[in-house]
Amino acid sequence: MNFKRIEAIKRLNETPQWDIAIIGGGATGLGIAVDAASRGYKAILLEKYDFAKGTSSKSTKLVHGGVRYLANGDVKLVFSALKERGLIFQNAPHVSFVQSFVIPSYSFFNKMKFLIGLKLYDWMAGKLRIGKSRLLNKAEVKEKLPKVKIKGLQGGIQYFDGQFDDARLAINLAQTAAEHGAALLNYADVTAINKSADGNVSGLTFTDQESNISHTISARVVINATGIFVDEILKMDSAAHKNLVRPSQGAHIVIDRKFLGNRDALMIPETSDGRVLFGVPWHDKVLLGTTDTPLDAHQIEPRPLEEEIDFILSTANDYLDGAPTRADIKSIFAGLRPLAAPTHGDGNSTKEISRDHKLIKSDSGLITITGGKWTTYRKMGEETVDLAIQTGQLNPAECKTTHLQLHGYSTDKQAGHWQVYGADLHHIQALMTERPAYAAKIHDNYDFRVAEVVWACQHEMIVKVEDFLARRIRLTILDAQASLEAAPIVAKVMAEQLGKDEHWISQELADYKELVKRYLI
Repeated sequence: MNFKRIEAIKRLNETPQWDIAIIGGGATGLGIAVDAASRGYKAILLEKYDFAKGTSSKSTKLVHGGVRYLANGDVKLVFSALKERGLIFQNAPHVSFVQSFVIPSYSFFNKMKFLIGLKLYDWMAGKLRIGKSRLLNKAEVKEKLPKVKIKGLQGGIQYFDGQFDDARLAINLAQTAAEHGAALLNYADVTAINKSADGNVSGLTFTDQESNISHTISARVVINATGIFVDEILKMDSAAHKNLVRPSQGAHIVIDRKFLGNRDALMIPETSDGRVLFGVPWHDKVLLGTTDTPLDAHQIEPRPLEEEIDFILSTANDYLDGAPTRADIKSIFAGLRPLAAPTHGDGNSTKEISRDHKLIKSDSGLITITGGKWTTYRKMGEETVDLAIQTGQLNPAECKTTHLQLHGYSTDKQAGHWQVYGADLHHIQALMTERPAYAAKIHDNYDFRVAEVVWACQHEMIVKVEDFLARRIRLTILDAQASLEAAPIVAKVMAEQLGKDEHWISQELADYKELVKRYLI
């Protein structure tokens, strides 16, 4: 596996012209890189921060067709997403799982309404259906959701959808792209879009933030896949550009599993303000969310608003006995959805903003992809590369990703967090066998080992302590305080592996301490 920064820099210096240059290392950009590289194109991807640092690591962890989109009549989007959900299960079974959801119902009419909708949802999935929705009586709901309030409970509905580890899938996409010949760099800040004399995009300039060296590359096509930051790149292309994206914040709180009960997830389809709220078991914790708050500004590390935290806790209290309080929260996090901005109507209503993706070609030939959702990353990649072939007059090649197994592919089932490594797990186990010191835990309360830090340094392109704790093992969002306690060990091991000094360790720990403040209540 050539997924190393040094290999990417080497490729950079050896390639006079790229077929496709991709800006943005989230779900969309990584999906494009896999598609382009697997078709045989010379592709390079540049990410300003770490892969999936933004929205792509801060989802509700659902691979789903979108039950709520069906309720809004967006049938086309649901059909497409259900197909893509099935393909993720086929191509990356080590990081995707079937999850049972229960909707408790306190009204006979609502129970039947939701059952009809979910039967339609099942039917739309066709041969890629992953479960069969059914009515539950009151006792069955209580058995599946032991903490649910039973006063007025009429029963419920069980349905099945997908769950995944978003940041782990992202790193597997990056590794897959590299295995097919793409060059990928994190901490690579694009500073200019370059054009030929006739005004067409001819490449870009970026700064490698690790070396502080600036590079200018030539590319037949440049793709802007920067999520909530697409407008910043478009303004490099045209100073007169008007914003395309209106961000919407989705906030989550993380609590102990005891507050929900068994393996089943809770789905509340109609909260007091009309939103959908999930309680999802994930990595032995429970995620409660999400909100849908329109914002005028965006940032790489958003923090849940106090009113969002209160709303989630209040809604949980409406449905659960012994519901969590602020003191029970292990971590909080928020992601910004890059929704395509409305052109008319109520600009503050996120229901008026498209959930589907938009593919745009500027007069200069710059391609921009915005909107969309994690589940449809592969389809967005396919459509974007198809347009890139036309735009750059590349030799046509068929899409290969429909049945492309992603790095780590394994159907073996492992206990705990080890599952997400898939086929790489035996390499990590070998490290612990060869060096018993690598089997030491980085925190007494969690089963994360020093060997995982070593592996991530060697094969998962971590640059900062945050990269490992937040996105390679997810401890930052599972238990923010525990992650802070584990940080010194992680920094020490990274320094040994990456050839860093004591000053680097001190700076990294200071940076991480500052970051974690955004995840602590």
